[in-house]
Amino acid sequence: MKTKIAVLSNVNMNFMLRMLKDEFDVYETEGYGNELGVLLNPGSTYHEFDAKFTFFIMDLMEVLEHDLTDYGIDSNPHIKRWFSLFESGIDANKLYYVSDACLWGMETEALFDSQRKLALEYAWTKSLSQICEKHSNVRIFPYRKLIEKLGEDNSFSLKMWYMGKILHTNEAQGKIAGAIKNTVNLYTRTPKKVLLLDLDNTLWGGIAGEHDKTPVVLSDDHTGLAYKNLQRVIKQMQENGVVLGIVSKNNEADAMAIIDGHSHMVLRSECFAVKRINWNNKHENIIEIANELNLGLDSFVFFDDNPTERELVKQMLPQVMVPDFPKRPEELAGVMLGIYHEYFEKAVLTKEDLAKTKQYAENAKRVLMQESVSDFNEYLKQLEIVVKPVDAAANAERLVQLVNKTNQFNLTTKRYEEAEMLQVLKDKNKLVYLYQVKDCFGDYGIVSAVIVDVSTQIPVMEEFVMSCRVMGKRIENAIVEDVEKHLYKKGYSKLKTMYLKTEKNKPVENLFESLGYTVTFKDGENKKEYEIDLSHCPNRDYCVKMDTNVQ
Repeated sequence: MKTKIAVLSNVNMNFMLRMLKDEFDVYETEGYGNELGVLLNPGSTYHEFDAKFTFFIMDLMEVLEHDLTDYGIDSNPHIKRWFSLFESGIDANKLYYVSDACLWGMETEALFDSQRKLALEYAWTKSLSQICEKHSNVRIFPYRKLIEKLGEDNSFSLKMWYMGKILHTNEAQGKIAGAIKNTVNLYTRTPKKVLLLDLDNTLWGGIAGEHDKTPVVLSDDHTGLAYKNLQRVIKQMQENGVVLGIVSKNNEADAMAIIDGHSHMVLRSECFAVKRINWNNKHENIIEIANELNLGLDSFVFFDDNPTERELVKQMLPQVMVPDFPKRPEELAGVMLGIYHEYFEKAVLTKEDLAKTKQYAENAKRVLMQESVSDFNEYLKQLEIVVKPVDAAANAERLVQLVNKTNQFNLTTKRYEEAEMLQVLKDKNKLVYLYQVKDCFGDYGIVSAVIVDVSTQIPVMEEFVMSCRVMGKRIENAIVEDVEKHLYKKGYSKLKTMYLKTEKNKPVENLFESLGYTVTFKDGENKKEYEIDLSHCPNRDYCVKMDTNVQ
């Protein structure tokens, strides 16, 4: 079934709406210029349609009613009125994208004060940002960037405006439609997690250590700048939560001398969570990294200038994405931006996303500790693991991300739209538990969620997910016990749960047998149902301190 979307505007966008219908179920708008009317009227066909995503593509000149008076950043009556009405129509169970500002109109060319246009655009953008901070389900649609990239002359058409209030050229409407498609699709795909990078002729030109006196190509001009700009794009990706790793055939000392010593390196040693700088086969290094990070091979993208190395990884590790390498250095930054949008971009960035490199680097230290300790229980004790419940409603975005992206430690692998999860959080018959984990090396972040349905006499644990980052440390034993104790204190004597087999959730296949639950139903290998008496739960083995104060 196609995803339902609505595009509301104060200008004619009919051509763009037709472009979207091949991929989505699109709301048949009641003309244009009544975007707030259909939003605020509960009896409108818009509400009957029940779109999951609503995009407001607004022309600021029409919002201002062509009044270019400088009222001040926070005092423009037209902008204040629009956002006041919009906010009164927000439904907490739906997602809204509102375009940022690009003020266009012939009269702007006659403004004596050239800063007035920018001030009016800023007034809209500031109000929009404030709404987004207040309502987590309202987000910014990057309209201005689309217009800037295309150029005003290619984006707007006076002829079409006069003919039928069609403000945008066909090309501009095509770009807007493409951005809408990409935005919606970000909610349905599973992004990759790790970008593995070669070094020589990839992050810089030339070969490290090849010549004592000839530096690699990396500078602020000519071809050297192309490589530096590539690194700048990758650094921004890393700051957006993409985990970086090095897989390169080099002498490690030569490579690290450039990484940490070259004046034009943007990506320093601390930017990389893992490094394999040696002469081993690259596919073997990638397998080692996957094991070290406890990630599936389908979490990786490999970027290398050498076609032979790319082909070998494709053949040996088909789960790893291996994009083509550009023919010219000046294309590097653009190609990397394409890789980011295709494989890594997310609809929302959480605190956990922004801390990914640090978290995976800390995990590498945990692996080293485990290798140095012969007894597993002693290793767990030395980790000093602390599990802390956190408020689910205050971390709704992470909750949605965790439930939708976790595959291995997942009872049912049921996926939730953000609006659906917001409804679950409001439902008095649903108890949602969310857990943050720390140890002596650092903070794993929010890594586990449990959803219990208490609408019947015996509650049912419907969902239990846990990030692969903390698997294998018996943390699940402590979490299940915490949920059981909470339910028992609320007066429940029993708890039911289930396991639905998927391609990837084998790690939890026998979880509840190991925790003392009784199998009450079994459908071959595909489904199992369980029950436990909460007054007679067995002692579970774990080395975890439970901090019961909910944040």
